[in-house]
Amino acid sequence: MITMSSFWQRLSQAAAFFGALAVTQAARAVNDLPGGPAVNQIDLHPPMSKIAEQQQWLHNFALIICVVIFVAVFGVMFYSILKHRKSVGHKPANFHESVAVEIAWTIVPFIIVIFMGAMATRTVVAMKDTSNADITIKATGYQWKWGYDYLKGDGEGIKFLSTLDVAHREMSDSGKPSGDNYLLKVDNPLVVPVDRKIRIVTTANDVIHAWMVPSLGVKQDAIPGFVRDTWFRADKTGDFYGQCAELCGKEHAYMPIHVKVLSQADYAKWVEGKMKEMAALADDPNKEWKLEELIARGEKVYNANCSACHRPDGKGAGPIKALDGSALVLNDPAAQINILLNGAANGAMPAWKTLSDTELAAVATFTKNAWGNKTGKAIQPAEVVAARK
Repeated sequence: MITMSSFWQRLSQAAAFFGALAVTQAARAVNDLPGGPAVNQIDLHPPMSKIAEQQQWLHNFALIICVVIFVAVFGVMFYSILKHRKSVGHKPANFHESVAVEIAWTIVPFIIVIFMGAMATRTVVAMKDTSNADITIKATGYQWKWGYDYLKGDGEGIKFLSTLDVAHREMSDSGKPSGDNYLLKVDNPLVVPVDRKIRIVTTANDVIHAWMVPSLGVKQDAIPGFVRDTWFRADKTGDFYGQCAELCGKEHAYMPIHVKVLSQADYAKWVEGKMKEMAALADDPNKEWKLEELIARGEKVYNANCSACHRPDGKGAGPIKALDGSALVLNDPAAQINILLNGAANGAMPAWKTLSDTELAAVATFTKNAWGNKTGKAIQPAEVVAARK
């Protein structure tokens, strides 16, 4: 039997529970992300390019046609059911075929499809016209990151990898997401100038990926062994977000795309700074580095490229092997260099030939001396150069 006092006690417990639940939900609340997804979004991303505007118009146009067809078809059907029902004295007609009806339901859908296709043709043709681009950038999909090479135009020669921010991967692993840009923050965004035609050449190193930024109206598959292209011209400066849109493996959710659109003056400054940064990193592979220098350099390379899978503490996870205490890391430098250059486990461990000889030597040295691996051993860039041959 429930007494009045126990009733009020349970009521207060329930109130405390739902109050705590409300606080938890409030703590997890997120806001719209400009250039990215919005809370409870039901429409396409706000368009930030002419192509994206045309795509949104076509989407709404097709939706209106579908609604009109739906209302017309079901309106006639329900009208016929109610108006000609047996209870008001109507009797079923007895006929087998109607040539007029057969012609009508063949011709009318054909006209509708042709009309919709004609309206979309201009946009589809424009989407495929990648000629006369101001800047050409190659986007290469890797499991699971993007590599960018500026092939033509301002910034030619710049190249870098774009990887999910380590803090966001840790949030995902812990089950405690936070921030409006959860799983969309990268270490190196793709930077382009406003109001310039940007051609994106896509390919992949391992499996099929897809480069997609909805607010810019661009989506193109990146297929190993094939080169495809697309383009966009951003109307406004700002940050625009997308993701790999092709199911590419277990880390598919962890390869976001961040496009930072700058004014032309700011883009020129970025190019200048990036060129200086690359020149500073273009180390002489014959240089002999001190152990401390290699470890410091290798820690940065590891955090940017390796920690997502092998974890910041080097313990690995699931099928990802631990580096802390690994016999290969501790005792076999030649095998370690070979894996870094060529990958292993059928691509589960990707090849890192895109990194410089110094970066590979540094990250190998870091793993030999980090965590419990206090070997005091170093790998020099010259050893990586020899292994590449």
